[in-house]
Amino acid sequence: MDEFTVINRFFTHLGPRLPEVIEGVGDDCALLQLQPGELLALSVDTSVEGRHFPEAADPWALGWRCLAVALSDLAAMGARPLGFTLSLTLPETREDWLKGFSQGLETLAKLTQCPLIGGDTTRGPLSLGVQVQGAVAPSRVWRRSGARPGQILTILGNLGSAAAGLDSMTRNPQRLQEREDWDALEKAYMLPWPLTAEAQRLAQNVSISAAIDVSDGFLADLQHLLAASALAAQIDTTQLPLDSLLVERWGLPLARDAALHAGDDYALLLVMDEEDFPLARNLCPDLKRVGQLVPGAGIRDQEGELLEAHGYNHFSLQQDKA
Repeated sequence: MDEFTVINRFFTHLGPRLPEVIEGVGDDCALLQLQPGELLALSVDTSVEGRHFPEAADPWALGWRCLAVALSDLAAMGARPLGFTLSLTLPETREDWLKGFSQGLETLAKLTQCPLIGGDTTRGPLSLGVQVQGAVAPSRVWRRSGARPGQILTILGNLGSAAAGLDSMTRNPQRLQEREDWDALEKAYMLPWPLTAEAQRLAQNVSISAAIDVSDGFLADLQHLLAASALAAQIDTTQLPLDSLLVERWGLPLARDAALHAGDDYALLLVMDEEDFPLARNLCPDLKRVGQLVPGAGIRDQEGELLEAHGYNHFSLQQDKA
């Protein structure tokens, strides 16, 4: 199959039709019409075989996953999805792989109301690039730099689960092809859920001062937010949201360590005033309070011990995400 056959057969009309999309797949550019007063939010993520996901990973799951990790950035800004573009680099055009990949992609595109509106295909080592477009009112946009002393730190979504899921698949590579039997930890790694709807619910009802998605490790991403807001944090490691299966499989100490340092969780770290927490938790019952912002620098635990933030870094020679 040539490039245009691949596009027409597997990626045209993928996802819902939204009124904001004036022109989608099929022209040189996509055209979006924002509602009056809205800002355009853009983010791009690239997933590379052997770096972000294991070789021989399930193509349906890869379709879901590459869109999910990009949508997580929209959620972290409080933006609603408008569409996405796909840059797909393939070593070969296998019909079974393309069918599975496009079906996984379309499933999440429909669930999150985020259609494919353009892209590019080329030949080379397997790489999946997704740029997402979203819209957000200026008064509701979340940034990393808006936190204030005395506000609380909250987490929506579990931490550490994806690391255990990746470990399971690394130890047992056959699990990569057993999607129907994946446990909660394996799904957390290969099929993360982007919290776009939950973010919209909170953005419309609660004043969120600062936010970031947890993709490179809780402490590392918290440090990014603290640096942008020029603050320090006191966290309670006993309150970190952990899946019960993670604790059962790894034990509490290792589970907490994974929650602090491991990546690929795509949870949301949200900063708000303490009086707003009851309403926020009513809207999102899984929301957990994990700490507080204080003047100064650094991150300390409930015992006052300084915690080192060492999350994932693409250019560290000692790390291999997949």
